[in-house]
Amino acid sequence: MNPLNGYDYEDLQLGMSESFVKTITETDIELFATASGDNNAVHLDEEFAKTTPFGGRVAHGMLTASVISAAIASRLPGPGSIYLGQNLRFKAPVRPGETVQVTVTVTDLHPEKQRVALSTVCTVQDRVVIEGDALILPTSAKRRKQ
Repeated sequence: MNPLNGYDYEDLQLGMSESFVKTITETDIELFATASGDNNAVHLDEEFAKTTPFGGRVAHGMLTASVISAAIASRLPGPGSIYLGQNLRFKAPVRPGETVQVTVTVTDLHPEKQRVALSTVCTVQDRVVIEGDALILPTSAKRRKQ
């Protein structure tokens, strides 16, 4: 573990996995709409949302995806990590009040640049809502010594 309580590149191994859990609240949705400017009625207006294929309000996809960032920043690799890229595939909606579990797993290590590839999976109960992969620059004991 590094001084920030995260994993340095040198600590990472293929298959390592960590999870993070967050319930998406009404307040989260409202604050995300304000912060992002995404005021789509499918997220904010229950009466309108009932007329859509979702049959009711859903959280912003990017709000749900942002929980992946929390998993990376707080669990694996952890504090001090730099997000370099993310691919996302939205599979199912998340409704206000649902709890999202994000699991990140080390799938590849790039020693030449000390980067790590992660699979990123968001689930609500046993239903996959987002899947993807991320490229991260974790902290490094080697870089700290230079």
